[in-house]
Amino acid sequence: MKRIINHLLIAFLAALSYLPFPVLFTLSDLMYFVLFHIVGYRKKVVYTNLRNAFPEKSEQAIDAIARKFYHHLCDIGLEGIKLHSISEKELDKRITLHGLEKTEEYFRQQKSIILLGMHYANWEWSASLQRLSNHQLLMVYNPVRNNKEMERFILGMRERFGAISVPVHKSARTAIQFDKTERPGCIWLGADQTPAPNTRFWTMFLNQETPFFSGPEKIAEKTNQPVFLHYVRKVGRGKYEVQFIELFPEPAKEKPDDILLTYIDRLEKIIRETPEYWLWSHRRWKHQRPEGIKLIERLPNPRG
Repeated sequence: MKRIINHLLIAFLAALSYLPFPVLFTLSDLMYFVLFHIVGYRKKVVYTNLRNAFPEKSEQAIDAIARKFYHHLCDIGLEGIKLHSISEKELDKRITLHGLEKTEEYFRQQKSIILLGMHYANWEWSASLQRLSNHQLLMVYNPVRNNKEMERFILGMRERFGAISVPVHKSARTAIQFDKTERPGCIWLGADQTPAPNTRFWTMFLNQETPFFSGPEKIAEKTNQPVFLHYVRKVGRGKYEVQFIELFPEPAKEKPDDILLTYIDRLEKIIRETPEYWLWSHRRWKHQRPEGIKLIERLPNPRG
């Protein structure tokens, strides 16, 4: 029965993706009303995260950010589904790219690169950037638990334009392997997710003690692949500007922790500037720092 329901749901989502954007955004407005006003989807998590991140803001300001976040969450949910059928012509109208010339320079040098991304604005459409890049795009993901049918549907959308999906537990091995292939790779890592509480990397982030995966920095140091920040900025409803910002051309020469700390500094600045586009419904601060693990100090003079 569960498998039948999954197939029906996937068929519905696939059909939904063919609706034009004006219709999808009308549905998004309806979804917002249901999620925010009726269901109250994760409202306690969202409001707690916002209050702790911005203690200086009034309750009215927190509420305004939360409402904008729920509107955006509904938009990107349907935009993600749209990836199943969206045309390249439509994508060209909705995504503007900056900084690709630098990554292409590395491609001509036969160098693989690392993109440090974030769950901000619209990260799902990042998979479509493969059609504009000569690097082989490697999208790191967390496998869907107990639902292989849905996982195949999601990965099918992400791989439509030639990107390759890589399970998170294979990300380091895959990045190293692509250093030895004819076609250099570009591995995308969403570095703002929540790791296990016993991770060694804890620092202050948005006024709270926060753990981060140290994997992205280890991969960068081991491979010495140039590190870029992948920043997606929302410029209109269903419209985005993507920037590839070079952070470290030779990461193996950097001091320990500087790569992650620089990424965290950039991430926090982006979130503080326009907070409604980050994923506040995620339980980012569900762990407490274990005894014996020191808090790493933020950089006194971060780059940029």
